[in-house]
Amino acid sequence: MVTPYKHEPFTDFTVEENIKAFEEALQKVKAELGEKHDLLVNGKRIRTEDEIVSRNPADTDQVVGHVSKADQKIADQAVEAASEAFESWRKWDERARAELLFRAASIIRRRKHEFSAYLVYEVGKPWKEADADTAEAIDFLEYYGRQMIQLKEGKPVESRPGEQNRYIYTPTGVSVVIPPWNLAFAIMAGTTVAPLVTGSTVVMKPASNSPVIAAKFVEVLEEAGLPKGVLNFVPGSGGEVGDYLVDHPKTSLISFTGSRDVGTRIIKRASEIQEGQNHLKQVIAEMGGKDTVVVDNQADLETAADAIIVSAFGFSGQKCSSGSRAVVHEDVYDEVLDMVKKRTEELTVGNASEENVYMGPVVDQSAFDKIMSYIEVGKEEGRLVTGGKGDDSVGYFIEPTIFADLDPQSRMQQEEIFGPVVCFTKAKDFDEAIEIANNTEYGLTGAVISDNRDHLEKAKYDFHVGNLYFNRNCTGAIVGYQPFGGFKMSGTDSKAGGPDYLMLHMQAKTISEKY
Repeated sequence: MVTPYKHEPFTDFTVEENIKAFEEALQKVKAELGEKHDLLVNGKRIRTEDEIVSRNPADTDQVVGHVSKADQKIADQAVEAASEAFESWRKWDERARAELLFRAASIIRRRKHEFSAYLVYEVGKPWKEADADTAEAIDFLEYYGRQMIQLKEGKPVESRPGEQNRYIYTPTGVSVVIPPWNLAFAIMAGTTVAPLVTGSTVVMKPASNSPVIAAKFVEVLEEAGLPKGVLNFVPGSGGEVGDYLVDHPKTSLISFTGSRDVGTRIIKRASEIQEGQNHLKQVIAEMGGKDTVVVDNQADLETAADAIIVSAFGFSGQKCSSGSRAVVHEDVYDEVLDMVKKRTEELTVGNASEENVYMGPVVDQSAFDKIMSYIEVGKEEGRLVTGGKGDDSVGYFIEPTIFADLDPQSRMQQEEIFGPVVCFTKAKDFDEAIEIANNTEYGLTGAVISDNRDHLEKAKYDFHVGNLYFNRNCTGAIVGYQPFGGFKMSGTDSKAGGPDYLMLHMQAKTISEKY
């Protein structure tokens, strides 16, 4: 009997004991910064001269770690190792694979603040955001382990006299996992262990902005007892290593989280049959969003203001679920805008290692430059209400920024900015608000703030997003509670942390025996 899944609790940082414990973890990890981290192929550590240098985006002089960089030769060795290990790993009992995930979750839980501290230093996550990221990583391990045990016997199908039928799920093969940097622990861990627990083997290429936290997670899985070759760790460039892994004839599945452009490129490449390939590759892709908070004229405006701020500025707007658009009924538009402006100007921006910082830096120079260029576009397309300034002299800091009076078809309201910028547009009624909310190529998350039940019922059917939230912010999906994935160009709607996610990593098989 497996204990029921329970969401990993968040740390209460109003408790002095918890503050002290986190500060100690920050100091412990700070002493480890700058270490070298190796590749892992077929259970062997490989150190290369070429390396990724991971830096703290809040203090670019601070090196978080030196991570060895794979080339195509090493990537090929990793796929071959995974292919060989698959023959034995796929025959492991499903419960045994699940129990390995539970052991890994236990290891992380004991060192929770340590892993969160790495997130603070490597991607600039404030304490609460880092703690939630680590909690979600634990959740994925616990949840997927339990899901695999439930799937062990397959699904019931009908049999008839003299004939016994079974419907089971079998492992797919070599899975290439390409996770993002923004949920550097949670998504990286979840997309890695999902194929593993189903009996597939993995070649994982982490994001170049967050390879150290990925290396630390690989160490956890080794400590938990994962056999050699089952997980291979190959950081490297997307153009050289990423494409090679996607194209490889022995790759069976690609799990990708990132931009729309890269995701659609992977889907296209995966559809091409390579020499020696005898199967169709599966792709699981989550590719971002342009997410909207809709506020009608029968909303609680306090709830609306809080929802917009949390959605837009949590982790500096660097979530695919971030609410970068606010579509507000004209009757309450000015009042909501003024409330959000005042509260936004009270937010703290600084080095995420410090207590009570609401917003840390954006992730790197490229992100800083892109966001600042969009702010210039916003000044031309709309009215700058507050913010708009950036400073990259020490780290990559940008003020939380609000633009108002934007046309629904403007670049600011159509293109994914991926930074601390929220854009307001006025709607004459609820129908127009939903029409505007649906007018982008994305369909990931959305929120409706309203006390009108008829409006909420309409939104259930007409607001075309994978995750729809009522009277709350549109970020912060919890594993097992709000399965996550989007429509349209937001991806394959694969619903991470949901009851059917593992089945996407497997192949259904019917076995029929006549007696």
